[in-house]
Amino acid sequence: MKDLDAWRRAARHFSWGGDSIAYWTAGENDETRPWLLLIHGYPTSSWDWTGVWPTLAARFRLAALDMLGFGLSDKPRGRRYSILDQADLQEALLERLGAGEAHILAHDYGDTVAQELLARRGEGTLSFSLRSICFLNGGLFPEMHRARPIQKLGLTPLGPLLGLMMTRARLKRAFDAIFGPETKPAAAEIDAHWALICEKGGRRVLHRLLHYMPERVAWRARWVGALKDARVPLRLVVGGADPVSGAHLYHYYREQIPDADAVLFDDLGHYPHTEAPARVAEAFLAFHKTIGTVAA
Repeated sequence: MKDLDAWRRAARHFSWGGDSIAYWTAGENDETRPWLLLIHGYPTSSWDWTGVWPTLAARFRLAALDMLGFGLSDKPRGRRYSILDQADLQEALLERLGAGEAHILAHDYGDTVAQELLARRGEGTLSFSLRSICFLNGGLFPEMHRARPIQKLGLTPLGPLLGLMMTRARLKRAFDAIFGPETKPAAAEIDAHWALICEKGGRRVLHRLLHYMPERVAWRARWVGALKDARVPLRLVVGGADPVSGAHLYHYYREQIPDADAVLFDDLGHYPHTEAPARVAEAFLAFHKTIGTVAA
């Protein structure tokens, strides 16, 4: 994992709707390489990508931001956080970078953002040319998402207590429960995630960010339909030991998606890209060799 202080220093910022958004790039000026947009999950941040960042930067121009309410970006307390707004934000970043086309690598919450971008592509309203998507563990189908009890609490009238109840120790227990049996996060990794969650009073908006779960149900036809009707290459890479969206998601995806391209790592959990970055990067690059993005 990259040093968190170094990651902080590398952050750049832009204003979006009056809020400050942190973002990172690699190889921005190398026009020989395709753009890759990396979209992180809940409740973490783009720092999740640091394990695979150097390998991917050797083949792609990288772009990643901390979505509104996450990481080093602003976390307004009165906001009704929406997947639709987060998708707008991804489009704004690529427009800022002058990226007319891009591939996507997404995880967890970011999977749903990517599904919305895919839906926009299908209806002809997307502001850039979407070339492919690789999904990691996430709630692609709401009926397959097995939310943890603390997430369900966050959606009740007691939701504001979620931030008050969350501590570093609780975060560690929560992560230990969803990581693979031999790939639990190290203390330094938990420290970094906890620092980024707490940044800018982030504990106070944790429950607001969970609005994505009812949104997945409300927008199921649009977002699942986008998967089934996709006209761009898709791959799913799943850590099968994940109780939230693991092996059960992998098998369901293969049932639901025509000619599904899916990879299962039985021993990994919900964060495969941090648990085994070299293996996930290899699976991702193999996908791009297959579709001709990078040389075999």
